[in-house]
Amino acid sequence: MIKNKKNNNPLILFLSKTSEPLFSKKNKALLSDPMDDNNPITVQVLGVCSALAITVQLKAAIVMTVSVIAVMAASNVIVSLLRDLIPNRIRIIVQLVVVASMVILVDQVLRAYAYDVSKELSIFIGLIITNCIVMGRLEAFALGNGVWRSFLDGVGNAAAYGFILILVAFVRELFGSGNLLGYQIIPDSFYEMGYENNGFMLLSPMALIIVGVIIWIQRSRNRKLIEKG
Repeated sequence: MIKNKKNNNPLILFLSKTSEPLFSKKNKALLSDPMDDNNPITVQVLGVCSALAITVQLKAAIVMTVSVIAVMAASNVIVSLLRDLIPNRIRIIVQLVVVASMVILVDQVLRAYAYDVSKELSIFIGLIITNCIVMGRLEAFALGNGVWRSFLDGVGNAAAYGFILILVAFVRELFGSGNLLGYQIIPDSFYEMGYENNGFMLLSPMALIIVGVIIWIQRSRNRKLIEKG
């Protein structure tokens, strides 16, 4: 049992005896808001580079999503636990050390259990360290909130980021190669009728176009996201 310096409530792991329910409306919003109103890619326009680079295949996008969720959830929790001990002048350095440690751990796990995917993702796993989404949530949220809320914020933003990656990869792999996760989806009868895979789908510009279409659909459905010029 440890003491919270700010309110002196006894904490057991993530919970306080006098705290709000684990999944209160406010806490649920930390998971749901990034999926729509505050999506890291389509609203905040962060992490777009990886959406262009690793979405040729659905498998790589799924592994990247799981990796980012693990890194963000763990990093948010660690920084939240240490937030009262981190000197303000070195907080960015501490955050980088925490994220880098988590990324190295994830990278080693991938090398041990999914080596082929690890090779496909190459340097992009390492670049999670400099992902604006990860550092942004540590700076904007984990440094000022409790462990449980920071954990939910990390999972919510990482999952929202991953959802876009998976959606883009689904479209690109399906229409670019006719497969999903290595299984042929478009039947041979379509090819016999003259259908050909769209090779343009496998090029990076197509990922940007798909992200643009997603943004257009999102704003047409949620008008409050449209910026007033």
